[in-house]
Amino acid sequence: MTRTTVESETKTTVIGFDEPFCVIGERINPTGRKKLAAELEMGIFSTVEKDALAQVAAGASVLDINAGVVYNSNPNPNETEPPLMKQMIELVQILTDVPLCIDSSVPAALDKGLQTAKGRPLLNSVTGEEDRLEFVLPLVKKYNVPVVAISNDDTGISEDPDVRFAVARKIVERAADFGIPAYDIVVDPLVMPIGAMATAGKQVFTLVRKLREELGVNTTCGASNVSFGLPNRHGINNAFLPMAIGAGMTSAIMNPVALPVNQKLILEKKEECVAKGVKLPENMDDETFVTLFGLGSTIPRPGKEMEAIRAANFLNNKDPHGGAWIQFNKPTEGNGEIGGRGNRRGRRRRT
Repeated sequence: MTRTTVESETKTTVIGFDEPFCVIGERINPTGRKKLAAELEMGIFSTVEKDALAQVAAGASVLDINAGVVYNSNPNPNETEPPLMKQMIELVQILTDVPLCIDSSVPAALDKGLQTAKGRPLLNSVTGEEDRLEFVLPLVKKYNVPVVAISNDDTGISEDPDVRFAVARKIVERAADFGIPAYDIVVDPLVMPIGAMATAGKQVFTLVRKLREELGVNTTCGASNVSFGLPNRHGINNAFLPMAIGAGMTSAIMNPVALPVNQKLILEKKEECVAKGVKLPENMDDETFVTLFGLGSTIPRPGKEMEAIRAANFLNNKDPHGGAWIQFNKPTEGNGEIGGRGNRRGRRRRT
């Protein structure tokens, strides 16, 4: 059985065919998050702190750290990203003991991250592009760390799954030339949006099986890519993840947290209730209100995708006696806590 070991100073996470599905939390990434990017340029790390703690509480086994900010004051990421990567890793390591995934397209930032991270982090990533192979694989060997291998090369991302498999094979073989074993390669076969390519789901399932059976490697993906551009993305993701797990996928880079309902949505719903003549109790708090109307929660908690993953682990006999499933679904008490879907706060007890 292939096992990829990722470690912090005190904790070990194993990605493997016979292990529970590994969730790699993706939230510590400023890409597409203008507020976070602005904070990081100003040296403010409060959002990083919140995202780190919330993702671990929601069930992430590894945290991805991406420092890809293009500063307004200095647009050169080769200068700005390495020191920022160091700061972010040092901070997150103080807050939590889960292993880290160092994520960057800037070679110097990867190197700085490997120098800073304690234990055995996962490196994200290498591709089949020649210059990337020549830089990243020696780093992987030098620091003895596992690496995510993305199935694209100098020709770009192919829609042909056979081409993507060939790129993965090339990376595994080149890694072997450096003495890097296949069990330290976690292949991302690249999930295409099913809204743009109807066969995208079937392609991934077939590719994952082939990667497992022929190359003997663990796999990962950007889980939300499959639902990009579609309505009810959580519904698609909730179906995709257990199917991918059934096909042999062993990890995913994803958001494990259901983000809180914002005040604007709460106010709009309350105004709608008033307009329809619905009389609300004066002392009803926001959490009770959003629970009553099925809007979600005012506090971060595990996303629906985490339910699907926990259930898939149970059904695949990777959760002995259902202990993790039962713990995940236990009612939680108190404000600000992250737990399972069994939250009963604000509900009447049936008799």
